[in-house]
Amino acid sequence: MKNRNDNLKRVIVDFKKLTPEILALLVERYPDGYDDDQIISFRNQHNDLIEAVEVTTEDTMYLVKVSSKLSLTMENYDEDDYDDFDNDDPEAVQDPDIGYKDKEDND
Repeated sequence: MKNRNDNLKRVIVDFKKLTPEILALLVERYPDGYDDDQIISFRNQHNDLIEAVEVTTEDTMYLVKVSSKLSLTMENYDEDDYDDFDNDDPEAVQDPDIGYKDKEDND
């Protein structure tokens, strides 16, 4: 028997490409943040280990890469912060001020 997710488009999303729409889906799905058992680990085409959390729309499964920036942005989420942006604008979600340089900034 086929799973409903078999026909979904799969998209890996880095924090730099996070849109208000995907961020809202993440906050809705994980209102108290995500736990270790909700993180999916896999290797990409370069054999790098990727850790991500999943959110699904009607036609797409998003695997959003886990990072300290993502956690902090989800914790401080306020829908009103994105009123002046389109839902698919990746420049709307800004880096949070975390006080130190995140490893992924060097990628």
